[in-house]
Parts: sequence; structure tokens; C-alpha cells
Amino acid sequence: MVIARRSFLVAAAAALAGPALAHHGWRWTDGGDFELTGLITAAKLGNPHGELTIDADGEIWLAEIGQPYRNAAAGLSDELLSPGTEVTILGERSVNPDERVMKAERVTIAGQNYDLYPERL
Repeated sequence: MVIARRSFLVAAAAALAGPALAHHGWRWTDGGDFELTGLITAAKLGNPHGELTIDADGEIWLAEIGQPYRNAAAGLSDELLSPGTEVTILGERSVNPDERVMKAERVTIAGQNYDLYPERL
């Protein structure tokens, strides 16, 4: 009975963790180059990575940016990511074309590049 219950709990935890782990790493992206320009409407920074909500000509996109240490190393600060700021994101979009989600390699604000993954550019 204890083993069956433990197996059930492990299976339940794995099932619940699946969607949460879906956007870590790069496997969920299409591998191509994608550029998005728009206005930041919201920013959520922190672990495991930051997220920017961007209004690009009326389409709402979610851009995954780096982990806190990666953002800091690139010079990207919370103050730069305030709502209303125009931003250009270079990276890869979701392999699912119905999702308006992308992962940033570079963030450009006011002509300044913030390379989150310089080894990928």
C-alpha cells in the first residue's frame, strides 16, 4: 500500500510538473531567428527566468528573458523594462505557431543591445 501510494504521488508530481518545465531550455523553440518589436506592457523578473509581456501591433506576446544572473551580466536592469518602453527582442519563437511566445537571445532598448546569450548570436 505504501509503495502504491508513493508511486501515485511520484506520477502525480511528474504530471503536474510537465507544463511548468515546458519552457526551460531551448527545446520548445523552433531553432530559427525571430525578431519582435513592441511596447512592454508588463515585466516579471526573477527565477527561473524573467518574462516580458509585449504589445506588438495589437498582438500580445510573451518573451522569456534570462535568469537574474544572466540579465545582470548583460546589463539589463529592472528599470529598463518599465511598461511603455519600446523593445526589440531577437531570439527564437515557440515551435507551436499558435503560441505567441518566444525566448530572447538579445534585448534592444533605445538602440542599446543587451546580449543575454552572446554565444548563440
